Amino acid sequence: MTDWRDDRIGSAHRGENPLVMARMRGGFAVVGDTQHLPGYSLLLTDDATVDHLSDLDWERRREFLFDLSLLGEAVERACRPHGLRRVNYEVLGNSIPVLHGHVHARYVWEPPDKIGGPVWRYPKDVRNDAAHAYADERHGELRGAITAELTRLMELAYAT
Repeated sequence: MTDWRDDRIGSAHRGENPLVMARMRGGFAVVGDTQHLPGYSLLLTDDATVDHLSDLDWERRREFLFDLSLLGEAVERACRPHGLRRVNYEVLGNSIPVLHGHVHARYVWEPPDKIGGPVWRYPKDVRNDAAHAYADERHGELRGAITAELTRLMELAYAT
């Protein structure tokens, strides 16, 4: 049996990706596999053949970027009580050849040598430490808060 991680977009379409928080116009909002910085989320395109943002026509591109901003706003609202400093957005695609956008919550309690730069300044072994792996019992409450905020924002945004 194939692991859902081997086909994150297909598994999201089939309802088998357990990290999906919401289906959006521009793709799937998912909570990150790792929660080194709590609230880390991504927007995955809903089309596994899309590699670059420029592969989308202008309407789909607007939807993707707007939905990424909605996800970021939901993360911001949900993480504010936890010492949120700001939200960082990134569309990289250097290691996974499928369009996706990162939403990183950044906090006042981060080390001074890390707080002013990109999340990638944290060593990979720290970011991906098994102790930070997403688990409902540790991260489910925050994930629920992000999902609730995202649902409210989508209702407002998509009503227009």
